[in-house]
Amino acid sequence: MFKKEILAILFIGVAVASLAQPVGPRVGSKFIDDSTKNVYGPKTTLWTTEKNIFFNTPTYYTLDTAIYNYHRWTHVQRANNFYKDLGNIGTAMQPIFPEISSTIGVTAGFTSYSGYFDSEEVKYFNTKSAYTRMRIIWGGNGRATTKIEFSRNINSRWNFGFNYRPILVEKQIGSKGQGDRQTIDHYYDFNTNFFSKDSAYFVLFTFQRNRQKVKENGGVIINSTDPDVIFDPSAKTNLTSAVTEEYRWNMHLFQQYKIAKQLQLYHILDRGSQVNKFNANEGDSATFNRRKIKGEVFDETEFKVFQNEAGIKGNLAFLFYNFYAKNRSYEYSNFRKGPLGTANGIENFIGGRASLKIDSLTRLSGQVENLVGSANYLLSGSFESPWLDASLKSTLAKPSYLQQSYYGSYDVWNNNFGNVSSTQINGFIKARLGPVTISPGANFYTFNNFIFLKKDSTNQAQKIAPFQSSGNQVIFSPEVKMTLRILKKIYFRPQVIYTNLIKNDDAAFQIPQLFINGQLAYEGFWFKKHLQVQFGVDFHWKSDYNALDYNPSVQSFYVQTTTNTPSFLLADVFLNGKIKRGRVFVKYHNLLNAFTPTGYFPTPNYPGRFNILDFGFELLLFD
Repeated sequence: MFKKEILAILFIGVAVASLAQPVGPRVGSKFIDDSTKNVYGPKTTLWTTEKNIFFNTPTYYTLDTAIYNYHRWTHVQRANNFYKDLGNIGTAMQPIFPEISSTIGVTAGFTSYSGYFDSEEVKYFNTKSAYTRMRIIWGGNGRATTKIEFSRNINSRWNFGFNYRPILVEKQIGSKGQGDRQTIDHYYDFNTNFFSKDSAYFVLFTFQRNRQKVKENGGVIINSTDPDVIFDPSAKTNLTSAVTEEYRWNMHLFQQYKIAKQLQLYHILDRGSQVNKFNANEGDSATFNRRKIKGEVFDETEFKVFQNEAGIKGNLAFLFYNFYAKNRSYEYSNFRKGPLGTANGIENFIGGRASLKIDSLTRLSGQVENLVGSANYLLSGSFESPWLDASLKSTLAKPSYLQQSYYGSYDVWNNNFGNVSSTQINGFIKARLGPVTISPGANFYTFNNFIFLKKDSTNQAQKIAPFQSSGNQVIFSPEVKMTLRILKKIYFRPQVIYTNLIKNDDAAFQIPQLFINGQLAYEGFWFKKHLQVQFGVDFHWKSDYNALDYNPSVQSFYVQTTTNTPSFLLADVFLNGKIKRGRVFVKYHNLLNAFTPTGYFPTPNYPGRFNILDFGFELLLFD
């Protein structure tokens, strides 16, 4: 099946490229002679986002060819270590700090693989020629990812493109040899944008699809006589046959008609599906709860959404305004047909957005939304300026279907949880004092009726279960970020976050008290500026804490208070380089592990990546 999909992508790309014509030269030019010199490049290939179009700020950007932090290629490192996984690329991920969703209606509740589907914002291009970006990364020990990005104008007002991002990663523990993969992930999307001759009508369309399949190992078996054996690649794992899978697709359409600068009509359509599966052999049953279902261990849920948003928007002097109505129909189904085998419903929302441009660098924005017929709401706002960034988000949201009702081979529950109240407020000062750029600030969170999965010590038949706190949680996280320039070309960039769980009823949150990122790097040009380089060391450290554990049978992390995750200094040595349009990096991951048999645990009993060498490069083509 996969081969057919790839052939289809390549066929469409080649067909469009063969039919497309490059955008004509600007007025005043007789012709462009691209046979004698290459006139196309990163500066002639422009892109924007739907957000820019929606807010009537159609800024077009040139291609990113910077080498700054190019070596950070894993999803965890690209997120500045604010996420954790199961020790290997493509495995389930969980944020270290709280995140508040903007969805106040029902959701599926399976979020461990969401970061792979939403990892990059869709870009809409306006190219002067065919454009292709190829990024290939060969991580040590069979860890590989690829990115192929293609875009081409069909004419001066119509563009087509696609992205393909596979992740193919071999087992790092318990491998049976070369080709024994733990993660197989294939993501692709098709996108197009078009506008009329008078620019009154604009339409964007994207189809995204991802299928992620992970062989779960359940962590390694701890040997009490020799605990360091957990960091041996040949260590025995708790699971040998369990597999989780997520299949997700979404079709997205945005269109607007401009009546005047002060008034535009718009419509947004989303239709998608999320399917989550789990299966295992009988031999792995001892790792999970007592069997609830006899026969084959196979669980599957599907959550479908069909959503339409329509409204008006426009600019009144320095004020952008927007009023909308949104209709959302959903359908949830469980393979086991348990307490909530199938459910469906319709949700209606009304809301508005506003953005006040105070000056060229200062903006005040906000949004309010209400689920009609209920108290559920979303309230958000932000202030951006050269000296201060601040934001607020407050929601009253419905529980997810996974939290309310689930019926699987090992897990069964049926709850009647109430709405969850969440608030996040943050603010960061931005200042420059000579060679020092500093940004102190803080995040403040409050939660009421918070729902979370936790280890159920009172029920011997079930390992974990959802729990709704009857108390409150209050979290305060002051933070400071800084960039110190030394001797013009050496930069030191520390980031320190201190977290105080002011109130944590029912031990709902487990967050390290100290969280530190840092980088010491040289940045400059060599060989008469023909080679741009950045080299140095990244480091990450967080204090010991009871990190969330993971249950593959429901693809979810859960609170546990018995296993401590010790602190460990994770250091990576890297070299990034750029020659003309090509970028390359070499990185040695987990340097300290080369001198000690002990490593680190992103998740209890799941060892992190050992000391290993990674290499990657990228090419840009414009014809």
